[in-house]
Amino acid sequence: MPSDDHVAAILPVREFKEGEFIVMATKKGVIKKTELMAFSNPRPGGIIATSIDEGDELISAHISNGHHEILMSTKDGQAIRFPETDVRDMGRTARGVRGISLGDKDEVVGMEVLASDAPILTVTERGYGKRTELNEYRVQSRGGSGIITIKVSDRNGPVVGVRQVTDKDDIMIVTDGAKVIRSRVKEISIIGRNTQGVRLITIEESERVVSVARLAEDEEESEETS
Repeated sequence: MPSDDHVAAILPVREFKEGEFIVMATKKGVIKKTELMAFSNPRPGGIIATSIDEGDELISAHISNGHHEILMSTKDGQAIRFPETDVRDMGRTARGVRGISLGDKDEVVGMEVLASDAPILTVTERGYGKRTELNEYRVQSRGGSGIITIKVSDRNGPVVGVRQVTDKDDIMIVTDGAKVIRSRVKEISIIGRNTQGVRLITIEESERVVSVARLAEDEEESEETS
């Protein structure tokens, strides 16, 4: 890879087959969908997945069947939910289309392909978070400014990640001070969108949460038995 490039997402693919897509999102609010089969002939140096505008970067990628819904969430606490069918299939070199309109200095920090009615977990920089029922996010048209997903303040800080989670999942939260905590999702409060959340991890004043990952129960059991 070029020296200024870095890995943004890793997708395990058991089989390249028709009818599946890779959905990609950038921090500037662009969304793109490309057939999975377009990536079936890799090269040692990689192949183009999408065209990126100057100053933008890829932040998330998921595999989908083309008929789910998409949730995009921003650093300033906005989120938009829209049908995946609003995004037409494009070739690898295409740029994509507007997924969410952003405010000044705001940027997308997470994108989820919604495969169920499970709640949405939001985690912020100061270690706060919450689950919110999916039905609180009304379906909108692609390209709007969305609705509030969490109330961002100096107390809880900007959003660093969103995940769709179930009661069977665990999450891992990582800070820039090399601190890691693992929590059971079912122990995290389910509260409304227009709230600041509850403390999920205690951090130092100068410390910040930088990443949140979902650990599915069946994935863990598979790793333990392999």
